[in-house]
Amino acid sequence: MSSTPPPPDRPRPLRTAAVIPAAGRGIRLGPGAPKALRVLGGTPMLIHAVRAMAASRAVSLVVVVAPPDGAPEVKHLLDEHALPERTDYLVVPGGDTRQESVGLGLDALPEDISVVLVHDAARPLVPVDTVDAVVEAVRNGAPAVVPALPLADTVKEVEPAAVAGEPEPVLSTPVRARLRAVQTPQGFDRDTLVRAHAEVALDGEGATDDAGMVERLGKPVVVVPGHEEAFKVTRPLDLVLAEAVLARRRANDGF
Repeated sequence: MSSTPPPPDRPRPLRTAAVIPAAGRGIRLGPGAPKALRVLGGTPMLIHAVRAMAASRAVSLVVVVAPPDGAPEVKHLLDEHALPERTDYLVVPGGDTRQESVGLGLDALPEDISVVLVHDAARPLVPVDTVDAVVEAVRNGAPAVVPALPLADTVKEVEPAAVAGEPEPVLSTPVRARLRAVQTPQGFDRDTLVRAHAEVALDGEGATDDAGMVERLGKPVVVVPGHEEAFKVTRPLDLVLAEAVLARRRANDGF
């Protein structure tokens, strides 16, 4: 028996989407496939990242922004792997910078998306509890939310050397208790993020942090606790650590 459709004057439920820019080459991981397509535990990192977003029941759509000439390949990749059936998937071609790629992902969102997550494909192991915490904070009224961790190391602000490897004079030592290492997914009220991409001009390689773009609008950004397993896989040593985390999950949880 089919359910009765809602009355015309009842608003449709608003949904959450995740945008995953995956158009980068990942030079620091060395030559070969784009970073997002590197294999982790026998599966491309991008698939792990997509599954991490789809693991949240709050996320009903995942938009993967592929390399400009690689959308068919990425679409085929998604089709080859088992993904949660309750989540929709969309692949769109990206731009030359991360900022352009996220903007193209935003352009592809349906009208009923009200909360947008932006997640790095190179953070394949973010736990679902972190995703849920970000979504909840946005739904509770925060225009922009970032997961972050306190720093373990003391940080120095320096005057960058003109030549790599030369000594650099220290300018200041920020108070460590006030500093956080930011992760993803970053979460946003859709209208706020769209406005940030419309008003913050592309400069050089573009913004690498969407929350920073929202800050430039004068809008508040809040932090929720991040997770140590949401680290970014950037260098070969990170791949070793990610493999170890994945192996432990599979042994303990059947992940």
